Amino acid sequence: MLNDPMPLTPIASASQAEPEKRVRDRGATEKAILNAAKALLAEEGFQNFGINAVARKAGCDKQLIYRYYGGLNGLVDAIGADLGTWVKDRIPEDTGGMFLLTYGDLMERLSLLFLQALRDDPLMRRIVAWEVSENTEQVRRLSDARSKALATWLERMRGSLTPPKGVDAVAVNAILIAAIQHIVLSASAGGQCAGLALKASKDWEKAEQALKRIVRGVYG
Repeated sequence: MLNDPMPLTPIASASQAEPEKRVRDRGATEKAILNAAKALLAEEGFQNFGINAVARKAGCDKQLIYRYYGGLNGLVDAIGADLGTWVKDRIPEDTGGMFLLTYGDLMERLSLLFLQALRDDPLMRRIVAWEVSENTEQVRRLSDARSKALATWLERMRGSLTPPKGVDAVAVNAILIAAIQHIVLSASAGGQCAGLALKASKDWEKAEQALKRIVRGVYG
């Protein structure tokens, strides 16, 4: 019996399965930590944001946050990278330059989608608000990640479409994005912006029509 190799078979199989199980567990834990961190930021902001608070919300040992993300800054970077896809995911990858005839068509569609995406995302609204009110390393990390992702997304969606000659598209688009952000934040805080009610669906339809007019006024 001592020379019988058969008992080794299940031991080898278990040894082979264990790394796979650990990989699956790590992936689930990383996702749980990231989701908990995003939820904590959306609910309470940076005031109560820390390793211990995230670990409690994720239901894991705080050492796993250091192991998987390298600490709080690494976790913030991961949040920024994750949020970088929040608008891109709402538009097909091949939209730019293929189904839209002009740069004005593109910017009208992207402006409306950006408006809706920001309305739907409480964490992104908080980040936008922090960008103009706080100057901390964590806010800068999230802001930089968001800005880079948005610029990359816009460039990819643009495809071969070009703005009219003489129009500084970078400056115009920056103003459009800033206007959209401000009107959404104002609506979230008080239900209006500069006298424009922003509560009912018909109110937002007015805002969307005004946004279209501005885009078309510049880009045609």
